[in-house]
Amino acid sequence: MKAIWKGVVLAESADTLVMDGNHYFPAACLKREFTTFSNHRSRGAYGEEQWLSLFVNGDLLPDAIWFHPDPSLDVLKDRVAFVRGVTIAD
Repeated sequence: MKAIWKGVVLAESADTLVMDGNHYFPAACLKREFTTFSNHRSRGAYGEEQWLSLFVNGDLLPDAIWFHPDPSLDVLKDRVAFVRGVTIAD
């Protein structure tokens, strides 16, 4: 699977986990050169969520990636998911 925004592949892995309709990618496959800081924090079903924004070719997508620093489910540890504006494709 690939996560794509503005024609740029942000993450690619055959090891995605689908939960609640979201593909969770291994954090290690995230191309960090396209991420930037976000102050956004939220609370979800699996614990605290921290967010990252995307910056691709001069375009900013705020709060586009979330992850759980200490998830209530171990399978979500070291995984990231993307908001709807990011295309998930084979």
